[in-house]
Amino acid sequence: MSTWLRQHWQTFGLTLRRLARNPLATLLNVMVIGVALALPLGGYMLLQNLSSVSRQLTRNPQVSLFLALDANKADITALEGRLKQIPGVRALRFISREQALHSLKQSEDLSDVIAALQTNPLPDAFVLETGGSAAELEQLEPQLKALPKVAHVQLDSAWVKRLESLLELGRMAVLVLATLLAGGLVAVTFNTIRLQILTQKDEIEVSKLIGATDAFIRRPFFHLGLIQGALGGLAALAIVYLCMHVLNRSIVELAQLYGSDFRLGFFGFPDCFALLAFAAVLGWLGAYLSVSRHLSGIEPR
Repeated sequence: MSTWLRQHWQTFGLTLRRLARNPLATLLNVMVIGVALALPLGGYMLLQNLSSVSRQLTRNPQVSLFLALDANKADITALEGRLKQIPGVRALRFISREQALHSLKQSEDLSDVIAALQTNPLPDAFVLETGGSAAELEQLEPQLKALPKVAHVQLDSAWVKRLESLLELGRMAVLVLATLLAGGLVAVTFNTIRLQILTQKDEIEVSKLIGATDAFIRRPFFHLGLIQGALGGLAALAIVYLCMHVLNRSIVELAQLYGSDFRLGFFGFPDCFALLAFAAVLGWLGAYLSVSRHLSGIEPR
């Protein structure tokens, strides 16, 4: 066992030295792999962040009740009493027409439009937060619509469902893209190993003449595929992190306009490790296919 490990360690060091002797070619290969992996990886990161937002909204579903414009204080008081009696209502918040108009006036984009209005067109509204699921909230919708002076009922779950549908479509698109680019990564490694085999053809012939086994000859190429794939995975993580850092500047500013502290989050250690392992395996697969295809044709003369 110790001999096997020592041989692999020696081969690993030899492979690193060979890569270091051609830094430009190594860098270009790693960047090609990194960009190929960064595209689906970035899409996956965006989907993960949006999924967390969707789950948070689903845990705290809300419903907005917009009242008729002719609703008076007595109607509002009576409606508030009935809403409090509905099972599952955890929080109830009333937003008057004046409060809604004042909030809109705070927006720089709408301040001029609001100032030009002769009357307040906004209705009074109630915002309910329930402890149930979005499905239970939908079952409650007909009951809420039937309440007196309720003109319109708006459920959070409606657009959450649309978001979930879009996320599912995004997941399928990322999966297809990842599959295609994984094939591209294998092809890049396949070609790199093919060139390495051609470059070392004389050395391989001499090794076979002195009795080197096929396993011994193949080992450096397998290590090359693994290392190149892992380095490409590191490059992909670096690219996605830099892009996330740049995007977060604009995203944070946009989220603050809506009173949110949302920002893109990066992957945890398990996800990063899984990506590096996946990239290394793809690199090894490309090396295996290339070695199996080209090494058998080299025999000592």
